Amino acid sequence: MTDDTPPDRVSNNPASPFYDEAVLRRGIGIRFKGVEKTNVEEYCISESWVRMVVGKTVDRRGMPLTIKATGPVVAYFRGPEAEG
Repeated sequence: MTDDTPPDRVSNNPASPFYDEAVLRRGIGIRFKGVEKTNVEEYCISESWVRMVVGKTVDRRGMPLTIKATGPVVAYFRGPEAEG
């Protein structure tokens, strides 16, 4: 993995083993099925899926309700650090 390549799997949930604050602080953009998505909670490039937030609905623990969708996933770093 180079500095310009995002990790294969990242989650926004601090309780997840795939949570990486340094990567999230840098800013990751997700393109799912060719469309820019801003509501992605977790993604996995190698398994080709994203977990997206469903509106403002929350579960009984107060966490956002999500759905898992499969398809081509492209992750990239946003901002000035990603530009070479």
